Amino acid sequence: MAGTFEITTTGEESYHFRLTAPDGTVLAVSPPFETISGAAAGITAVRENAATGLVVDHSQT
Repeated sequence: MAGTFEITTTGEESYHFRLTAPDGTVLAVSPPFETISGAAAGITAVRENAATGLVVDHSQT
């Protein structure tokens, strides 16, 4: 099963989204957006870029 994007309000006139796993674990939280359409555009950007994103390992070996 795929994760779920949830749009919520944070304070006055501010929105953010979070991506949750099927078990409810929060995988990612967005920065705040001024509009709900901005939050929706952020979700679209994550969907488009996540599948093609590179993995960069900055951990020490």
